[in-house]
Amino acid sequence: MNMVTRKEISAAATVSDPRWAAVLVRNPKADGKFVYSVRSTGVYCRPSCAARTARPENVAFHATPGDAERAGFRPCKRCKPDQLSLAGQHAAKVAELCRFIENAEELPTLDELAQRAGLSAYHLHRVFKDVTGLTPKAYANAHRAKRVRKELGSSATVTQAIYGAGYNSQGRFYEESNQLLGMTPTRYRAGGAGTEIRFAVGECSLGSILVAQSERGVCAIMMGDDPDALARELQDQFQRAKLIGGDAGFEQLVAKVVGLVEAPGVGLDLPLDVRGTAFQQRVWQALREIPAGETVSYTELARRVGAPKSVRAVAQACGANRLAVAIPCHRVVRNDGALSGYRWGVERKRTLLERETAS
Repeated sequence: MNMVTRKEISAAATVSDPRWAAVLVRNPKADGKFVYSVRSTGVYCRPSCAARTARPENVAFHATPGDAERAGFRPCKRCKPDQLSLAGQHAAKVAELCRFIENAEELPTLDELAQRAGLSAYHLHRVFKDVTGLTPKAYANAHRAKRVRKELGSSATVTQAIYGAGYNSQGRFYEESNQLLGMTPTRYRAGGAGTEIRFAVGECSLGSILVAQSERGVCAIMMGDDPDALARELQDQFQRAKLIGGDAGFEQLVAKVVGLVEAPGVGLDLPLDVRGTAFQQRVWQALREIPAGETVSYTELARRVGAPKSVRAVAQACGANRLAVAIPCHRVVRNDGALSGYRWGVERKRTLLERETAS
Protein backbone atom coordinates (compact mmCIF):
# COMPACT_ATOMS: atom_id res chain seq x y z
CA MET A 1 0.00 0.00 0.00
CA ASN A 2 1.61 3.34 -1.04
CA MET A 3 1.83 6.44 1.21
CA VAL A 4 -0.88 8.37 -0.62
CA THR A 5 -3.36 5.57 -0.08
CA ARG A 6 -2.54 5.43 3.62
CA LYS A 7 -3.13 9.17 3.97
CA GLU A 8 -6.42 8.93 2.15
CA ILE A 9 -7.63 6.08 4.34
CA SER A 10 -6.53 7.88 7.52
CA ALA A 11 -8.17 11.13 6.41
CA ALA A 12 -11.39 9.34 5.49
CA ALA A 13 -11.52 7.65 8.91
CA THR A 14 -11.13 11.01 10.65
CA VAL A 15 -13.67 12.84 8.52
CA SER A 16 -16.27 10.11 9.00
CA ASP A 17 -15.88 10.26 12.81
CA PRO A 18 -18.62 12.49 14.34
CA ARG A 19 -16.02 13.96 16.70
CA TRP A 20 -14.30 15.63 13.75
CA ALA A 21 -17.30 17.92 13.26
CA ALA A 22 -16.86 19.19 16.84
CA VAL A 23 -13.18 19.90 16.16
CA LEU A 24 -13.95 21.80 12.96
CA VAL A 25 -16.33 24.20 14.73
CA ARG A 26 -14.24 24.23 17.94
CA ASN A 27 -17.30 23.23 19.96
CA PRO A 28 -16.68 23.97 23.66
CA LYS A 29 -19.52 21.61 24.63
CA ALA A 30 -17.35 18.71 23.45
CA ASP A 31 -14.56 19.59 25.88
CA GLY A 32 -14.15 16.87 28.46
CA LYS A 33 -15.74 14.25 26.21
CA PHE A 34 -12.57 13.51 24.21
CA VAL A 35 -9.26 14.98 23.05
CA TYR A 36 -7.56 14.72 19.70
CA SER A 37 -3.88 14.35 18.84
CA VAL A 38 -1.96 15.66 15.85
CA ARG A 39 0.71 13.33 14.55
CA SER A 40 2.69 16.06 12.79
CA THR A 41 3.13 18.20 15.95
CA GLY A 42 3.15 15.53 18.65
CA VAL A 43 0.57 17.37 20.78
CA TYR A 44 -3.00 16.70 21.79
CA CYS A 45 -5.77 19.29 22.19
CA ARG A 46 -9.27 19.75 23.50
CA PRO A 47 -11.98 20.07 20.78
CA SER A 48 -12.36 23.83 21.30
CA CYS A 49 -8.66 24.58 20.81
CA ALA A 50 -8.15 27.75 18.78
CA ALA A 51 -5.05 26.43 17.02
CA ARG A 52 -5.08 26.09 13.23
CA THR A 53 -7.13 23.09 12.14
CA ALA A 54 -4.93 20.05 11.57
CA ARG A 55 -5.00 17.97 8.42
CA PRO A 56 -7.43 15.07 9.01
CA GLU A 57 -4.88 12.39 8.05
CA ASN A 58 -2.74 13.50 11.01
CA VAL A 59 -5.54 13.39 13.58
CA ALA A 60 -6.44 10.66 16.06
CA PHE A 61 -9.08 10.73 18.80
CA HIS A 62 -8.61 9.71 22.44
CA ALA A 63 -11.18 9.29 25.20
CA THR A 64 -9.04 10.97 27.87
CA PRO A 65 -5.86 13.05 28.15
CA GLY A 66 -4.25 10.04 29.81
CA ASP A 67 -4.91 7.92 26.74
CA ALA A 68 -3.31 10.56 24.52
CA GLU A 69 -0.24 10.81 26.75
CA ARG A 70 0.15 7.04 26.85
CA ALA A 71 0.14 7.15 23.05
CA GLY A 72 3.16 9.47 23.21
CA PHE A 73 1.55 12.92 22.82
CA ARG A 74 2.08 15.97 25.04
CA PRO A 75 -0.61 18.52 26.05
CA CYS A 76 -1.09 21.62 23.93
CA LYS A 77 0.25 24.72 25.68
CA ARG A 78 -2.50 26.83 24.18
CA CYS A 79 -5.67 24.99 25.28
CA LYS A 80 -4.12 23.03 28.20
CA PRO A 81 -6.24 19.88 27.72
CA ASP A 82 -4.69 18.24 30.78
CA GLN A 83 -6.30 20.86 33.01
CA LEU A 84 -9.92 21.63 33.80
CA SER A 85 -11.79 23.32 30.96
CA LEU A 86 -13.19 26.79 31.53
CA ALA A 87 -16.62 25.23 32.07
CA GLY A 88 -15.07 22.81 34.55
CA GLN A 89 -13.33 25.65 36.37
CA HIS A 90 -16.60 27.55 36.57
CA ALA A 91 -18.42 24.47 37.88
CA ALA A 92 -15.76 23.96 40.56
CA LYS A 93 -15.97 27.61 41.63
CA VAL A 94 -19.75 27.53 41.79
CA ALA A 95 -19.69 24.29 43.81
CA GLU A 96 -17.35 25.96 46.30
CA LEU A 97 -19.62 29.02 46.48
CA CYS A 98 -22.66 26.81 47.06
CA ARG A 99 -20.92 25.22 50.05
CA PHE A 100 -19.99 28.70 51.30
CA ILE A 101 -23.60 29.90 50.98
CA GLU A 102 -24.91 26.83 52.78
CA ASN A 103 -22.52 27.27 55.72
CA ALA A 104 -22.80 31.07 56.04
CA GLU A 105 -24.56 32.46 59.10
CA GLU A 106 -26.02 35.30 57.01
CA LEU A 107 -26.73 35.32 53.30
CA PRO A 108 -23.63 36.66 51.50
CA THR A 109 -24.04 39.48 49.01
CA LEU A 110 -23.30 39.10 45.31
CA ASP A 111 -20.21 41.30 45.70
CA GLU A 112 -18.91 39.09 48.53
CA LEU A 113 -19.39 35.98 46.40
CA ALA A 114 -17.76 37.62 43.39
CA GLN A 115 -14.73 38.65 45.43
CA ARG A 116 -14.40 35.11 46.79
CA ALA A 117 -14.57 33.66 43.26
CA GLY A 118 -12.21 36.21 41.76
CA LEU A 119 -14.80 37.30 39.18
CA SER A 120 -16.78 40.44 38.55
CA ALA A 121 -20.27 40.49 40.06
CA TYR A 122 -21.82 40.53 36.58
CA HIS A 123 -19.73 37.58 35.37
CA LEU A 124 -20.35 35.56 38.53
CA HIS A 125 -24.11 36.12 38.29
CA ARG A 126 -24.11 34.75 34.73
CA VAL A 127 -21.77 31.82 35.48
CA PHE A 128 -23.65 30.80 38.63
CA LYS A 129 -26.97 30.77 36.77
CA ASP A 130 -25.48 28.78 33.87
CA VAL A 131 -24.20 26.08 36.24
CA THR A 132 -27.05 25.81 38.76
CA GLY A 133 -30.04 27.19 36.87
CA LEU A 134 -30.55 29.73 39.68
CA THR A 135 -29.15 33.14 40.50
CA PRO A 136 -26.97 33.27 43.65
CA LYS A 137 -29.81 35.00 45.51
CA ALA A 138 -32.39 32.41 44.43
CA TYR A 139 -30.04 29.57 45.42
CA ALA A 140 -29.42 31.18 48.80
CA ASN A 141 -33.14 31.70 49.38
CA ALA A 142 -33.93 28.13 48.39
CA HIS A 143 -31.29 26.83 50.80
CA ARG A 144 -32.59 29.10 53.56
CA ALA A 145 -36.09 27.75 52.96
CA LYS A 146 -34.67 24.26 53.47
CA ARG A 147 -33.03 25.44 56.71
CA VAL A 148 -36.31 26.99 57.84
CA ARG A 149 -38.09 23.66 57.49
CA LYS A 150 -35.32 21.86 59.36
CA GLU A 151 -35.17 24.44 62.16
CA LEU A 152 -38.94 24.48 62.61
CA GLY A 153 -38.79 20.75 63.16
CA SER A 154 -36.04 20.87 65.78
CA SER A 155 -36.10 24.27 67.52
CA ALA A 156 -37.98 24.83 70.76
CA THR A 157 -39.79 27.90 69.45
CA VAL A 158 -40.61 29.51 66.12
CA THR A 159 -38.41 32.48 67.08
CA GLN A 160 -35.40 30.21 67.58
CA ALA A 161 -36.10 28.60 64.23
CA ILE A 162 -36.25 31.98 62.48
CA TYR A 163 -32.84 33.08 63.72
CA GLY A 164 -31.38 29.59 63.39
CA ALA A 165 -32.26 29.65 59.70
CA GLY A 166 -30.27 32.85 59.17
CA TYR A 167 -33.00 35.50 59.31
CA ASN A 168 -31.99 38.60 61.23
CA SER A 169 -35.55 39.93 61.32
CA GLN A 170 -38.78 38.19 62.29
CA GLY A 171 -40.70 40.62 60.11
CA ARG A 172 -38.69 39.59 57.04
CA PHE A 173 -39.34 35.94 57.77
CA TYR A 174 -43.09 36.37 58.18
CA GLU A 175 -43.21 38.29 54.88
CA GLU A 176 -41.81 35.20 53.14
CA SER A 177 -43.12 32.36 55.32
CA ASN A 178 -46.37 31.71 53.49
CA GLN A 179 -44.57 31.37 50.16
CA LEU A 180 -41.83 29.21 51.67
CA LEU A 181 -44.06 26.87 53.64
CA GLY A 182 -47.55 27.18 52.16
CA MET A 183 -48.92 27.77 55.66
CA THR A 184 -48.06 29.58 58.89
CA PRO A 185 -44.83 28.48 60.62
CA THR A 186 -46.81 27.32 63.66
CA ARG A 187 -48.89 25.01 61.51
CA TYR A 188 -45.78 23.78 59.72
CA ARG A 189 -44.18 22.88 63.07
CA ALA A 190 -47.26 20.79 63.75
CA GLY A 191 -46.76 18.99 60.45
CA GLY A 192 -49.51 20.94 58.75
CA ALA A 193 -52.01 19.94 61.40
CA GLY A 194 -55.06 22.16 61.29
CA THR A 195 -54.64 23.08 57.66
CA GLU A 196 -57.91 22.35 55.91
CA ILE A 197 -57.94 20.94 52.40
CA ARG A 198 -61.24 20.30 50.67
CA PHE A 199 -61.31 17.69 47.96
CA ALA A 200 -63.60 15.67 45.75
CA VAL A 201 -63.15 12.92 43.18
CA GLY A 202 -65.05 13.05 39.91
CA GLU A 203 -65.01 11.28 36.60
CA CYS A 204 -63.94 12.57 33.21
CA SER A 205 -63.13 11.07 29.82
CA LEU A 206 -59.58 10.30 31.03
CA GLY A 207 -60.70 8.38 34.12
CA SER A 208 -60.97 9.50 37.72
CA ILE A 209 -59.89 13.00 38.67
CA LEU A 210 -59.24 14.39 42.14
CA VAL A 211 -59.38 18.13 42.82
CA ALA A 212 -58.17 19.61 46.12
CA GLN A 213 -58.24 23.19 47.37
CA SER A 214 -56.56 24.88 50.31
CA GLU A 215 -57.37 28.35 51.61
CA ARG A 216 -54.83 29.69 49.08
CA GLY A 217 -56.24 28.00 45.98
CA VAL A 218 -56.32 24.73 44.04
CA CYS A 219 -53.42 22.69 45.41
CA ALA A 220 -53.84 19.37 43.58
CA ILE A 221 -55.34 18.04 40.36
CA MET A 222 -54.57 14.36 39.92
CA MET A 223 -55.78 11.77 37.42
CA GLY A 224 -55.85 7.99 37.59
CA ASP A 225 -57.93 4.85 37.32
CA ASP A 226 -58.63 4.25 41.03
CA PRO A 227 -60.46 6.97 43.06
CA ASP A 228 -59.30 5.45 46.35
CA ALA A 229 -55.67 5.49 45.21
CA LEU A 230 -55.98 9.17 44.34
CA ALA A 231 -57.35 9.94 47.80
CA ARG A 232 -54.49 8.02 49.42
CA GLU A 233 -51.97 9.94 47.32
CA LEU A 234 -53.49 13.22 48.46
CA GLN A 235 -53.23 12.09 52.09
CA ASP A 236 -49.58 11.16 51.56
CA GLN A 237 -48.83 14.61 50.13
CA PHE A 238 -50.58 16.48 52.96
CA GLN A 239 -50.11 14.03 55.81
CA ARG A 240 -51.12 16.20 58.76
CA ALA A 241 -53.68 18.36 57.02
CA LYS A 242 -57.38 17.97 57.70
CA LEU A 243 -58.97 16.59 54.54
CA ILE A 244 -62.62 17.51 54.11
CA GLY A 245 -64.92 16.12 51.47
CA GLY A 246 -66.25 18.80 49.16
CA ASP A 247 -69.83 20.00 49.43
CA ALA A 248 -72.25 20.87 46.62
CA GLY A 249 -70.51 24.19 46.04
CA PHE A 250 -67.17 22.44 45.70
CA GLU A 251 -68.62 20.23 42.98
CA GLN A 252 -68.80 23.33 40.79
CA LEU A 253 -65.04 23.68 41.11
CA VAL A 254 -64.57 20.05 40.13
CA ALA A 255 -66.82 20.65 37.11
CA LYS A 256 -64.56 23.54 36.02
CA VAL A 257 -61.49 21.34 36.26
CA VAL A 258 -63.21 18.53 34.34
CA GLY A 259 -64.04 21.11 31.69
CA LEU A 260 -60.34 21.98 31.52
CA VAL A 261 -59.47 18.33 30.89
CA GLU A 262 -62.06 18.06 28.15
CA ALA A 263 -60.84 21.31 26.53
CA PRO A 264 -57.30 21.91 27.85
CA GLY A 265 -56.73 24.86 25.56
CA VAL A 266 -59.29 26.95 27.44
CA GLY A 267 -57.21 27.40 30.59
CA LEU A 268 -58.22 27.50 34.25
CA ASP A 269 -59.08 30.90 35.68
CA LEU A 270 -58.76 29.94 39.34
CA PRO A 271 -56.17 30.76 42.03
CA LEU A 272 -53.55 28.05 42.44
CA ASP A 273 -51.70 27.03 45.59
CA VAL A 274 -48.33 26.18 44.01
CA ARG A 275 -45.73 24.88 46.46
CA GLY A 276 -42.19 24.03 45.43
CA THR A 277 -38.57 25.08 45.41
CA ALA A 278 -37.44 28.25 43.66
CA PHE A 279 -36.25 26.20 40.68
CA GLN A 280 -39.48 24.20 40.46
CA GLN A 281 -41.49 27.43 40.60
CA ARG A 282 -39.52 28.80 37.63
CA VAL A 283 -40.08 25.64 35.61
CA TRP A 284 -43.80 25.57 36.40
CA GLN A 285 -44.18 29.24 35.43
CA ALA A 286 -42.43 28.53 32.14
CA LEU A 287 -44.83 25.63 31.54
CA ARG A 288 -47.80 27.97 31.96
CA GLU A 289 -46.33 30.23 29.27
CA ILE A 290 -46.36 27.49 26.60
CA PRO A 291 -49.35 28.20 24.31
CA ALA A 292 -52.04 25.54 24.01
CA GLY A 293 -51.46 23.32 21.00
CA GLU A 294 -47.68 23.76 21.11
CA THR A 295 -44.96 21.58 22.61
CA VAL A 296 -41.37 22.17 23.66
CA SER A 297 -38.57 19.75 24.41
CA TYR A 298 -37.07 19.34 27.87
CA THR A 299 -33.88 20.86 26.44
CA GLU A 300 -35.74 23.92 25.18
CA LEU A 301 -37.60 24.30 28.48
CA ALA A 302 -34.27 24.20 30.33
CA ARG A 303 -33.01 26.98 28.06
CA ARG A 304 -36.14 29.07 28.70
CA VAL A 305 -35.66 28.95 32.47
CA GLY A 306 -32.02 29.97 32.06
CA ALA A 307 -30.59 26.55 32.95
CA PRO A 308 -29.53 24.92 29.65
CA LYS A 309 -27.34 22.38 31.45
CA SER A 310 -30.08 21.32 33.88
CA VAL A 311 -32.30 19.23 31.58
CA ARG A 312 -32.57 16.41 34.11
CA ALA A 313 -33.57 18.82 36.89
CA VAL A 314 -36.17 20.38 34.61
CA ALA A 315 -37.63 16.94 33.86
CA GLN A 316 -37.76 16.19 37.60
CA ALA A 317 -39.57 19.49 38.22
CA CYS A 318 -42.14 18.52 35.57
CA GLY A 319 -42.60 15.18 37.31
CA ALA A 320 -43.10 16.90 40.68
CA ASN A 321 -46.00 18.98 39.36
CA ARG A 322 -49.20 18.00 41.20
CA LEU A 323 -51.54 20.29 39.21
CA ALA A 324 -52.33 18.32 36.06
CA VAL A 325 -53.35 20.40 33.01
CA ALA A 326 -53.49 23.64 35.07
CA ILE A 327 -49.70 23.58 34.95
CA PRO A 328 -49.37 21.95 31.51
CA CYS A 329 -46.38 19.65 31.84
CA HIS A 330 -48.07 17.52 29.15
CA ARG A 331 -46.75 20.07 26.62
CA VAL A 332 -43.15 18.93 27.14
CA VAL A 333 -41.80 16.18 24.88
CA ARG A 334 -38.48 14.54 24.12
CA ASN A 335 -36.05 16.11 21.65
CA ASP A 336 -37.26 13.74 18.92
CA GLY A 337 -40.89 14.69 19.60
CA ALA A 338 -41.73 11.39 21.31
CA LEU A 339 -44.00 11.39 24.35
CA SER A 340 -42.61 10.22 27.67
CA GLY A 341 -42.40 10.95 31.33
CA TYR A 342 -45.95 12.02 32.16
CA ARG A 343 -46.92 11.54 35.79
CA TRP A 344 -50.48 10.54 34.89
CA GLY A 345 -49.68 8.26 31.96
CA VAL A 346 -48.43 8.75 28.42
CA GLU A 347 -51.82 7.95 26.86
CA ARG A 348 -53.47 10.77 28.84
CA LYS A 349 -50.67 13.06 27.68
CA ARG A 350 -51.29 12.06 24.07
CA THR A 351 -55.02 12.68 24.39
CA LEU A 352 -54.56 16.11 25.95
CA LEU A 353 -52.20 17.19 23.18
CA GLU A 354 -54.56 15.87 20.51
CA ARG A 355 -57.44 17.86 22.02
CA GLU A 356 -55.37 21.04 22.09
CA THR A 357 -54.27 20.59 18.49
CA ALA A 358 -57.82 19.92 17.32
CA SER A 359 -59.33 22.93 19.10
